[in-house]
Amino acid sequence: MNSNVVRIDQKLSYNERLIDAIDLPIGRWNREARLLYCNAPYLTWAGCDRSQLLGRTMEEIYGPDAWAAARNAFAAAFEGRTVRYERMLTHQKRPARWARVQVFPDRDADGKVTAVFTIAFDIHDDVITRETLEVARRRLDRFAENIPYPLTYVDSNCVIRFVNKAWVEGAGMAADEALGRHIGEVRGAKRWAEHQPYFERALAGESVHYTRLAELAQQGPRWLRTSYVPDFDPQGAVIGVYTVTVDVHELTIVQERLRRSVERDALTDVYSRRAMMDRIDAAVADAHANPVALFFIDLDNLKAVNDTRGHREGDELLVRTAGALADAVRAEDSVGRFGGDEFLVLAHVRDAAGAQSLAQHLLQALHDAVAALPLPQRATASIGYALAPADSVSALKLVQRADDAMYAAKRRGGNRVLHCAVDATPESSK
Repeated sequence: MNSNVVRIDQKLSYNERLIDAIDLPIGRWNREARLLYCNAPYLTWAGCDRSQLLGRTMEEIYGPDAWAAARNAFAAAFEGRTVRYERMLTHQKRPARWARVQVFPDRDADGKVTAVFTIAFDIHDDVITRETLEVARRRLDRFAENIPYPLTYVDSNCVIRFVNKAWVEGAGMAADEALGRHIGEVRGAKRWAEHQPYFERALAGESVHYTRLAELAQQGPRWLRTSYVPDFDPQGAVIGVYTVTVDVHELTIVQERLRRSVERDALTDVYSRRAMMDRIDAAVADAHANPVALFFIDLDNLKAVNDTRGHREGDELLVRTAGALADAVRAEDSVGRFGGDEFLVLAHVRDAAGAQSLAQHLLQALHDAVAALPLPQRATASIGYALAPADSVSALKLVQRADDAMYAAKRRGGNRVLHCAVDATPESSK
C-alpha cells in the first residue's frame, strides 16, 4: 500500500478517535445534506445506529421541519461561513428539548469547502430560563406601564429614562417630551428645588420618602408621598433612581385625626393631658438653658354654671376658656386641658416677674372671653404657677407645685394668681 495512503488513513483514524472523545454530537454532511460521518455521542443524541444514519439526508433522518430549520445555515457554511441556528428537538424518545447547532465548513488542502460539520449543544435549560425571564420582563413592563401611580426612572445624572402612563397623564405631557432630558428641566426649577435633596440622597444609596400637600388640577389639594429608591449595579454602585408617587390623602387624614384624638382634647381642641405632660417633660429637661413657667388654671364656678344653666353652657365656658388661654400666649407656648375645668399653660419666661405678668394677663384674658356669656354670676378662675428650674427640675413636681399654688389661690377667695413660692401650703398639711 502506498505510504501516503497509509498516513492519510491513520490521520483519519486519529481525527475520528479525537472527535469521538468530544462529548458533543458531531456530524459531517455533503452538499446534498447527506450524513457522511458522525461520532459516538451523535448516535446517542440521534437515538439511532450508524446504519440508520449514514448516507441519508437530514430531511430523511429528522423530517422536513428539521431540514427547514437547517437549510440556510448549511448554505452559509458551504459558502465558507460559520453559523448557528436553534431548534426544538422532537425526534428523541423523550420530552422535546431546545438545541443550538453550529455549522462550519470542512475545507480540503486547496481551501475548497467539500463538506460541513455540525455540532449540537443542549441549550434547553438556558432557553427556558431566557423565556421565563422574557415573560417576567414583559409582565413587569406591563405592570410598570399600567399601575395607577406615576413611576419614573432617572439615571445617575437625573436624566429621565422611563415614565409610565400615570406619570404622563399627571404631568400633562407626552413621554417623548420627557425622555432623555434632565428631570429639573422637565418639571421646572421650583419643583426640582423641592425634590432635588431626595434625589441626591437616593443617588447616595439611601431609600427616602417625601410626603407633601400638592395641588392637583382635577382634584384640588391632596396629600402625596413620593418614594425615591436607588438602583444598584452588580458592583453596588448606584446607577439610577426609581420614583413612585402614591396618593395617601385619605390615609394621612385618618392618621391626623388619630393623632389629634390622642394629642388634643376632644371638647376644647387644646392639648390633652398626656400631650401636655410630654411637653412639660421636654421643657424641664432644657429649663437651665430656657426657663419656663407652668400655670395651673381652675375655673372657680363651673359647677354652679352646670347646675343652673346646664352642661351645654358649661361646655361653652370650657371652650371659651381654652380659646382665651391659647390666644393669650405665643405660638411656641402650650395650652392643655388637665381634666374637668382645669387647664395648664406652659410658657417660656425670662424671670419670676415675667411669669407674674403673664399670669395676670391670662386671668384678664379669661375675664374678657367669658364676659358676654349669659351666666348667673361672673365666671372667674384661680391660677397657680411654678418656675423651672427655680422651683423644680422635675416635671411631676413642677405640676404639683403649680397645683398647690392654684388651690392656695382658691382658698384666698379665687379670681387671683399665686406663685408657689408664696404661702401655697395645701390644706391637708396645715
